[in-house]
Amino acid sequence: MTSPDAAQHTASAPLAGMTVLDLTDHRGEFGPWMLAELGADVIKVEPPGGTSARAALPVRESNGATDDLRSWQFCAYNSNKRSIVLDLDAPEDRDVFESLVKLADFVYESGVAGTLAAARYGHDDLAALNDRIIHVQVTPFGLDGPRSGDPASELSLAALGGPANMQGIFERAPVKASIAQAWRHAGAESAAAGLMAHARMRATGSSQHVGVSAQAAMTWTLLNAMETHAICGRDFERSGTVAQLAVPLEMRYRTQDGWAIGVARGVATGRLLEWYIEEGLADESWRVEEWDTYDMRAAAGEPISRNFDELYQAMVGLCGRHTNAELLQRSMVLKETIAPVHTVADLVEFEHLRARDFWRPTEAANTTPVELPGGPATIDGVRIGTKRQPPRLNEHSVEIRDQIAEAAADHEHSAQPLEWSVGTAELPFAGLRVADFSWIGVGPITAKALADHGATVVRIESSSRLDGLRANPPFKDDVIDVDMAHFFGTFNTSKLSIDIDLKTPEGVEIAHRMIAWADVVVEAWTPGTFARTIADDDLIAELNPQAIVVHTSLLASGGPMSALGGFGYHAAAIAGFYPVVGWPDLPPDGPYLAYTDTISPRIITTTLLAALDRRRRTGQGCVIEAAQLECGLQFLAPELANYGESGTVATRIGNRDPEMAPQGVYRCAGEDRWCAITIADDTQWATLTKLMGAPPWALAPELSTLDGRLQAHDAIDDEIAAWTADQDAATLERQLLDAGIAAGMVQRSSDLLADPQYAHLGFHRWLEHPRMGNVPYSGHQYRIAGYDHGPRHAAPMIGQHTFDVLSEFLGLSDDEIADAAAAGALG
Repeated sequence: MTSPDAAQHTASAPLAGMTVLDLTDHRGEFGPWMLAELGADVIKVEPPGGTSARAALPVRESNGATDDLRSWQFCAYNSNKRSIVLDLDAPEDRDVFESLVKLADFVYESGVAGTLAAARYGHDDLAALNDRIIHVQVTPFGLDGPRSGDPASELSLAALGGPANMQGIFERAPVKASIAQAWRHAGAESAAAGLMAHARMRATGSSQHVGVSAQAAMTWTLLNAMETHAICGRDFERSGTVAQLAVPLEMRYRTQDGWAIGVARGVATGRLLEWYIEEGLADESWRVEEWDTYDMRAAAGEPISRNFDELYQAMVGLCGRHTNAELLQRSMVLKETIAPVHTVADLVEFEHLRARDFWRPTEAANTTPVELPGGPATIDGVRIGTKRQPPRLNEHSVEIRDQIAEAAADHEHSAQPLEWSVGTAELPFAGLRVADFSWIGVGPITAKALADHGATVVRIESSSRLDGLRANPPFKDDVIDVDMAHFFGTFNTSKLSIDIDLKTPEGVEIAHRMIAWADVVVEAWTPGTFARTIADDDLIAELNPQAIVVHTSLLASGGPMSALGGFGYHAAAIAGFYPVVGWPDLPPDGPYLAYTDTISPRIITTTLLAALDRRRRTGQGCVIEAAQLECGLQFLAPELANYGESGTVATRIGNRDPEMAPQGVYRCAGEDRWCAITIADDTQWATLTKLMGAPPWALAPELSTLDGRLQAHDAIDDEIAAWTADQDAATLERQLLDAGIAAGMVQRSSDLLADPQYAHLGFHRWLEHPRMGNVPYSGHQYRIAGYDHGPRHAAPMIGQHTFDVLSEFLGLSDDEIADAAAAGALG
């Protein structure tokens, strides 16, 4: 069953022909939206009166307050969907819904127990209607376990998941992003989870039930702070914009016209040195230092000619003399990025996005013309998700009902043949081969998603161009060594590693053999570098006509800034995330570390899984390209649209919320212990008042309304803080949760490792590493019922499998391997 537009852009619509029933609210709508971007027919099944997501903030200032497209959140994440209203308590509408389930491939909903449970449809009921249905639920904590029934808010999820602990400055309370992020992360992860479950359905022939945990999705934004306590015996602490790298380094710098993000490390200093000397910020004596090895030597306590403070002061001086535009342009030429801290206002004028034809106008009736982000990736050069047309309430009811009748008459929707499957019931991607040439975060996390589910993923590394994560903490027991870095380990479970010098002709020849061997090739170099150094897309197609190639970089090709290199913290600055995290009276703190490294893999993995599905059916390979910037902007789409219509610039407001009060993170007993509390309505305020012992100040009549509490928020915060100050955070959390109030202790790495919900889900997997011993790896943010899909084995040591891969996978003889080693091609 397909929509009238499903055949458009078939190259960029690998899921064309699939049908998704979307019963989500604001907590889960991103997942089905992503499948719609990839060509699926997504039917928004709404209750009478419409989904509550149609009122989600931010809302349009034009048109009436009752307009069903007033929510920019809804418009952003429901484009390309069709709407039908069904009352699941009415027998006739239940018949329509059941007919849709029989025709569908996926059913998505939000929460536990969810809309369908309330309508007396459990997973078994759906499976009885369609024994190959993929049922995905986006939840706060998973489908079951000790937390599964707890209330939750964006703030409590940021606290319990961990990112609040790492954001803001230590002198103040932990802080969440001031715009909605938790459910956007969970929704995006649900798209990848659904397609992974679909792959397992092909392997097993049976329906699949998936529970996505928003808490776990937030934990995965912690990057190197996830398992640190088990690795080096301590928790990382929030420190504003100081990066927790080999040594703590400030990343934020004042410029002539704002703020910029850069890192005054050794490599950066070497690249910027000529500029420093020109400006009188360094002298000729700085040239004697070996800047490429400076960071590791400094971290290991070896002799260095300049200390980190001198490097920092040089960058402070440089940034203070120039505008953001000047810094970005010159640093790009010098190959060391100093990235501007953009606001949403800056982004709509960013030349690179215009050159890449990124923006798309909304096509909703009666709405002010506003541009939204275009699709987050291209497939064979065509951007996915070209239209931005959200549905009016019940707009497609007649059309969908007519299609149901036609399908019933024609028996159109026959079961898909199981011979598509690559793997087995245990590991659906067993047999898939991946050559992972990427490094740092986005590419490795994407390839890990396949490796954990059975694919043979070979990580192509080079000792002469070390993956930066092997040089950054946490190091096991603080031993600074490339094989003791758990930052690398977290992103590379279930993989093999070979050590090849790709600067040698023999190394390039091995790379070509890897490309010919692989089903999927992943690279994350600056656009054009892989093509010049290893192979361009034409050569890859010649070596392997059915290969799926994934290119990911900061800004992607085809624009004036394509050559800009850098990391997720640079992309997060350019993408506008820094101004929306922190306190309104302080400079922008931004989300923790390399934030777009946590967004992009969710989107790229989904796109890759869709391309793999099409390849199994058609034999067609393709080229996927995705920019961290463009993936990141999907998580700011409502705020960008709001700016386009009203001129409102999203900014940081601490832990406040315009629709709920009080809301905050309050100090508890113990060292740096805090509890997040969200009061969602007047009833919860009355409940909190009783829990506090009904103090006279809380009984003031003006505090019985939201407006009154918003006006008095500062004073209320002081009183709540006095009440919580001597209480145990975990005990307070449970007391509030039992009373129906969303709350959460601000969890650190040590707390996450002991979280009973994570223990129930088997989130942390303890695996034996050859050097580090038994160490934990954070698992997936979803669980597929009846399937143990945690990481299969620990991350590899560098070059651990070089001989095995060359001989067993590529068929090189012992003499050929010896010749390659003699030529310097092997590490």
